[in-house]
Amino acid sequence: MSLFQTDSWQSAWWDTWGVENGLKLARSWGDGKSGIYTSTYRLKGFLPVRSVELVGSSYRKIRSTRTEYNTFSTASDTPAVAIGQLGKLMDKVPWGEAIFNDLRADSREVTELQALARNKQWLVRVAAKDTAWKIRTDDSFGDYLKARGRNTRLRLYNRRSVLESLGSISQVNVYDSDQDPRVFFGYLNDFHKRRWGKPVYGEKALAFNTAFLKRVISEGGEPQLLALKSDGKLISVLYNVKYQGCVYNLQSGFEENFHPKLAIGTLHLGYAIERAFQEEGTRSFDMLAGSGKNENYKQRLATESEPLVSLMLVKHPVLKLLYRLKDRQ
Repeated sequence: MSLFQTDSWQSAWWDTWGVENGLKLARSWGDGKSGIYTSTYRLKGFLPVRSVELVGSSYRKIRSTRTEYNTFSTASDTPAVAIGQLGKLMDKVPWGEAIFNDLRADSREVTELQALARNKQWLVRVAAKDTAWKIRTDDSFGDYLKARGRNTRLRLYNRRSVLESLGSISQVNVYDSDQDPRVFFGYLNDFHKRRWGKPVYGEKALAFNTAFLKRVISEGGEPQLLALKSDGKLISVLYNVKYQGCVYNLQSGFEENFHPKLAIGTLHLGYAIERAFQEEGTRSFDMLAGSGKNENYKQRLATESEPLVSLMLVKHPVLKLLYRLKDRQ
């Protein structure tokens, strides 16, 4: 079970985006499985379509914080049982298309889902593909560094000496002293506005993440809102949450032009990764899907990868025809 299937994540997402946008819960989350909802939108602004989706994701209707490693199974379910239950649910609710985002592409669940679609004669389309990147931390940090390339070691670790020569370096988990994360998220947004021209979290996303952090502690989650300072000046932040032996790196922001020889964001990640190696009971550091602005730095740092796939199932005959015509283009 990942962080994204916790009651904290699922309920905070639903409270933030579900009710307000007219989504209807078809099956609640819990015991490690994602919730399922239905919604209605108009294709090309004209054709009304009822869609089935997973709580934490919205393919067309709303823009929200991304939810990865989605699953239909509880901890005690087999994939065959879980997909069988999904099939029964989808026989009961009216729908024209179903979109299930960020599933584990190589999982038995995906195989069973594709088999269900074939049996029901639903059209299956790949809506998106991505890769999540992870670092195993149950070995030693030294061995991990040795296995990286020379340039990666330089940016991740070896240039700490340059950083430390510029002033006094301090690292703190802001959440230890202030359980209100809004100031931290303000710093994160400021870094993103300077680098990308817009904040990473809007009003709704801020409300979601604030509610999620408040709730996840009751499920054993550990917020790690990490701040890196040089002579008291904030130069980088990492939004991490540790859950069940895995540290999830949800977001980051940093001073891009702090020093010409330093990749501050990568250096800060290096400190956080080393911390994960040193923490008792931490087995992995998950950088999740996506890549950087200029390069896929996650691939260079990772020791493991997890392919993700977003599948669309189409039942409505008119939609089948339209999508087949589109896919031929």
